[in-house]
Amino acid sequence: MTNSRQGRDDAAELGEVLSLASRLAQEHLSGLAGRRVAPSAEAVELLGVLDRELQPEGREPADVISELAAVGGPATVAMNGGRYFGFVNGATLPAALAADWLVSTWDQNTALAVMSPVAAACEATAIRWIAELLELPPGTDGAFVTGATMANATCLCAARDRVLLDAGWDARDDGLIGAPEVTVVAGEEAHATLFKSLGIVGLGRDRVVRLPVDAEGAVTGEGLPEASGPLIVCLQAGNVNSGASDRFEPVIRWARERGGWVHVDGAFGLWAAASPARRHLVAGVQEADSWATDGHKWLNVPYDSGLALVRDRAALAHTMGSDAAYLPESGRDAMHMSPQSSQRARGVVMWAALQSLGGSGVADLVERCCELAARFADRLAAGGVEVLNDVVLNQAVVAFGDDPTTDAVIAAIQADGRLWAGPTTWRGRRGMRISVSSWRTTTADIDASAAAVLEITEMVPGGCADGAEP
Repeated sequence: MTNSRQGRDDAAELGEVLSLASRLAQEHLSGLAGRRVAPSAEAVELLGVLDRELQPEGREPADVISELAAVGGPATVAMNGGRYFGFVNGATLPAALAADWLVSTWDQNTALAVMSPVAAACEATAIRWIAELLELPPGTDGAFVTGATMANATCLCAARDRVLLDAGWDARDDGLIGAPEVTVVAGEEAHATLFKSLGIVGLGRDRVVRLPVDAEGAVTGEGLPEASGPLIVCLQAGNVNSGASDRFEPVIRWARERGGWVHVDGAFGLWAAASPARRHLVAGVQEADSWATDGHKWLNVPYDSGLALVRDRAALAHTMGSDAAYLPESGRDAMHMSPQSSQRARGVVMWAALQSLGGSGVADLVERCCELAARFADRLAAGGVEVLNDVVLNQAVVAFGDDPTTDAVIAAIQADGRLWAGPTTWRGRRGMRISVSSWRTTTADIDASAAAVLEITEMVPGGCADGAEP
């Protein structure tokens, strides 16, 4: 604090700036429905005023927050609205947002239960609730991390150490140099973050044995290779384009016969298990050994909130536990379950979100998003747009003719601003990927967005409303 501000009433100043932030936040949220989804070029250009020399003297907190909201707010992407379909990004539930404010206010380091009893209690309870909602095995435990990439890496660390221990090698203490070779198997359509995670944990991105997939990008159990020795099998719940999930039962059975560890990357698709109407899409997923998922996708909590889950808590604790003379022995501590020591109280926010929804609310959120994705695809198909996948979950991929025309339509949609969706390549063709993941998205949002897409398609030179090649 500078000399010019000494002697101020700190409590009054704090109250002033927090009230200001609350008002500005509410104004931002209330304006989402009427604004562009992507920021305008002018708003993005204005961000340049934030890049200035750091001055010797500090500024009043209220002035800092006012400028940040005035300049930064218009340059945000309206992911928290109902017409953002570009990636699998949820909005933020009211209870989760409010809990996140409390978490920042409490400023808890959740590494150890003794540091934050409330964070430890919420985390353990939230993990138990999630395991029950997804019908995972009793005793399933895990850790909150930043996102699905780190959740995958956390689970794969435990998998690596367990299969090597079974082969007589302690990778945790002795490293990987000289260790028995670990065979890693994954589908051709596994997500890029899975391979990134394999690289992080020393198993390599390019050593993976790739399994063939069907037309929807799912591993079926055909073409399984010969395998012996330490084995890790990586399966997927929810293809990022089609939403399809691998056929878990035959592949897990094959892995079990070989003593392998089965990990499931279920960043968003794993939540299908919480919906009685969609649970069949991930049949058998509960038989795996570990699962990675996100809360900031389909559960609609703030960033960042990933979750690494394991059937055998001891396997994760063996890999992630750490020892130091000053660390107390206090039972289940977050730092002994994840790569992180100091960490944010993500479990508090997850606890609040789950409490506000209840089990039926989670199921309804999943089912409603799936129904809205199908409605979006049906509206576009009725207007002559080609739907490239079987819309079984919350993902749809559409094309507007040949690849250049499809890219041109997507660019026009993004420039228009009424909705936002992004490009992808699927089955060798360029397409537009539609992800419906927000609790805020309504039937009206879907119908208005579909109408906007069809209107824009007709305006693009060479556009093919019937989906035929020009």
